[in-house]
Amino acid sequence: MKKFLFFLMTLSVSAYGLAAKDYFVADFGARADGVTLNSKSIQAAIDFASAQGGGRVVFTPGNWVTGTVYVKDNVTLHLESGATLLGSLNPWDYVKDPYVGWTSMIFALKQKNIGITGGGTIDGRGFTVANHMVEYIHRGLFEDPLKLDRPNEVNRPQNIYFRECDGVTIKDVFLKDPGSWNQTYDQCHNVYVEGIRVDSKSYWNNDGIDIVDCEDVIIRNCYIDAADDIFCFKSHSANHMCKNVLLENCVGRSSANGIKFGTVSKGGFKNFTIRNMTIFDTYRSAITFAAVDGAEIENITVDGIRSLHTGNVIFLRTGERWNRPKPPYMRNIVIRNVYAEVPLDKPDAGYNYEGPIEDLPRNISPCIIAGIPNHKIENVLMENIEIVFPGGGNPRYAYRGTTPEDLDGIDEMISYYPEFSQWKELPAWGFYMRHATGITLRNVVFRAQKADYRPAIVCDDVQGLKLESVVYDEFAAPANKEQVVMYKSSYAE
Repeated sequence: MKKFLFFLMTLSVSAYGLAAKDYFVADFGARADGVTLNSKSIQAAIDFASAQGGGRVVFTPGNWVTGTVYVKDNVTLHLESGATLLGSLNPWDYVKDPYVGWTSMIFALKQKNIGITGGGTIDGRGFTVANHMVEYIHRGLFEDPLKLDRPNEVNRPQNIYFRECDGVTIKDVFLKDPGSWNQTYDQCHNVYVEGIRVDSKSYWNNDGIDIVDCEDVIIRNCYIDAADDIFCFKSHSANHMCKNVLLENCVGRSSANGIKFGTVSKGGFKNFTIRNMTIFDTYRSAITFAAVDGAEIENITVDGIRSLHTGNVIFLRTGERWNRPKPPYMRNIVIRNVYAEVPLDKPDAGYNYEGPIEDLPRNISPCIIAGIPNHKIENVLMENIEIVFPGGGNPRYAYRGTTPEDLDGIDEMISYYPEFSQWKELPAWGFYMRHATGITLRNVVFRAQKADYRPAIVCDDVQGLKLESVVYDEFAAPANKEQVVMYKSSYAE
């Protein structure tokens, strides 16, 4: 954290020191008429500013159409309020960069002290671009597998893709309508994202923000509405990882997950502080930490989550998908000060791109800690938590019991893509834990608004469990109902 504080102190020097000189794109021939393709003029302004030692490339109010451009050393793109950088509607105006293998409107590769700032907008117009690509693919003009009748995500333009950059500032801009993921920061150092708004729900794979194998990252005071994962941390390389990350004071909605590690999860995620977050109307989990590709996950603190109208609250998972020969692990996780409400209905109903309807209907899933036999999840503290569930689990609708035969019959799903709903039915209404050690629940309240045939907590191969001031408030539950089932499990001594 000391490193974070030093980073904050130096941020204004590194980011805003660039603003000593302004270069206006209009002076390089760009036109804000919403029609003219300005890629060459914008690139000329960027190249000139970088050659002069750096500065701001300024977009005044208007609609500036562009295809792919590359940000260079010591250059900040500054969009004044009322300025919109419009993605070209022609897929041929975008570059699929051979080094990263992705397509983007704005690239930066191996650059230093760069940024995008201002009160303006970056609008990828991705829905239209992607559908133009579909037309070209059908006509044989563009090569793409067109799986599920959509172009592959690497061929559709993101709004921003920065790779191996040092000193990145993204501040105050409004990002919308990408053709693929929205903004990716890949193997970057010293990344600062503050005060941005994101509307990223017009097409498939529209993540809010993707942080891939980056170090020393701060994301704060952002609002993100996404079709896919909101705050998505990935590790694409077994030789790199995401570490030293602060995520705070943000609000997000998603038709997938809220705060997610993975997938892909090859290297790892270490030294995270996540605090004062609100996740709402989100289809999958508010918190998903997954290590199924060999990731090392440790030293993660989540402090302050409001999860409202979200399908699942907590999902911690290890597995073996693409990990060989590297084993995964997850340890030293703290999740505290959480208030959550899980609805009975589909949380993202009515949005353009919803979570898959085939996962429903089913009995509502509990929170989940699910390791695997050889790679258990270790040392998890959950405290000061209240979760309100709808209850109403019905054995006639779908039954999952707690006999040894029932519990042994739950598939390990070791190689599956990790989602809380992968088991469909689980035998607890509050928390299901499997293959874990050193789990502590302290000052935790589970509320079920209707009676549920299942117990609140089921533990299968959980060693050293501590339950301290845990309340089970289930409507109309029999006074003698057993709310905790221990199978092949033990309490801490």
